[in-house]
Amino acid sequence: MRAKMPMLTGYRVLDITQFVAGPTCTRILAELGAEVIKVELAPYGDRGRASGDKPRDAKFKTSSQSTYFFQHNHSKKSLAVDIKQSRGRELIRAIVPKIDVLVENFTPGVMARAGLGYDELSAIHPGLIMCSISLAGQSGPLSRKPGFDYMGAAYAGITSLIGEADRGPAQFATAIGDHATGLTAAMSIGFALLHRERTGEGQYIECSLVDTYFNMHEVNVPKSSLRGSSFAPKRAGSLHPDGGPTGVFRYRGDEFIAIMVMPYQWNEMIKAMNMPELADDPRFNTPRGRRDNNAALQHIIEGWLPRCGYRCARGGACALRAGPHLARGHGPSAFAPARNRSAGQGRVDRRIRYPRAASKIFPMGEPERNRRRPPRRA
Repeated sequence: MRAKMPMLTGYRVLDITQFVAGPTCTRILAELGAEVIKVELAPYGDRGRASGDKPRDAKFKTSSQSTYFFQHNHSKKSLAVDIKQSRGRELIRAIVPKIDVLVENFTPGVMARAGLGYDELSAIHPGLIMCSISLAGQSGPLSRKPGFDYMGAAYAGITSLIGEADRGPAQFATAIGDHATGLTAAMSIGFALLHRERTGEGQYIECSLVDTYFNMHEVNVPKSSLRGSSFAPKRAGSLHPDGGPTGVFRYRGDEFIAIMVMPYQWNEMIKAMNMPELADDPRFNTPRGRRDNNAALQHIIEGWLPRCGYRCARGGACALRAGPHLARGHGPSAFAPARNRSAGQGRVDRRIRYPRAASKIFPMGEPERNRRRPPRRA
């Protein structure tokens, strides 16, 4: 019987990335079994080392390790190379024939100017799969601009949708585009490896934050294409602009509940609320009506929630879809490890011993799980 091995065991990846998007891509490959060799730029290393929390023990005061760096770069080997020097570039070229994949996230043009572009490296190793991650792609008017997650969101028209209607756009606090771009890059590399297994051909892959964010417009792009200038997406604060009702609703005090109701679930919603009169209310008896009267419906729901209790609000016997009870300091929390280990879910957190620190929980492992057969239900 064959020993159980992660799917990418035997593949070797050269990781010349920093911050989040690139390291997320290579971290996923490492978690799936690839040998990932992280090249940090001497003398400072990955700039992500400066973010996150540092070891609290005073004797490690000068350590460059951080929770931020460790979260995105665990499971990798590491070395520091100065590619500004010819000896550093020659070292990279010497490693290339021994690897399967190279991932980099420099500003477009940097690798080529260093003599480390795909044309040069594929001449050394024709089967090489090289992935370049950037703000806005390798060509085009924005291609020479360096940039980070939130800049990609702004260019792609995502930032303008976040926030209250009567205020300026808001800033979201998690690197959604970085993680999604890293995930997209890892997926593309997996497909390129499959293609190479079949044909022997290498591939050049480019992924960008702007493209990733632009593809997150699940409805706005076709609407804009069909309606032209008459369609302009607007911010709607805690409510989804398409109605539903869908949004984040106040439960009581500083506690909130995320609710999503699809059109076919509306009758179940009003049944759960014990408000049959809403079925005939012209403001709410069609999806368009609920969209146009979002604020009025929010007022009704937030008047009902404190009376119905938390269990009822989460659905009970009806088809109402409600998320975690969002509260300050109490109530179910997305950060509670037990929630992320529930039956049927991928294990997306692990308690590990962070170097030079106490045992802590880090978000490690992608939310998907690959198995030969589905798990047995309890």
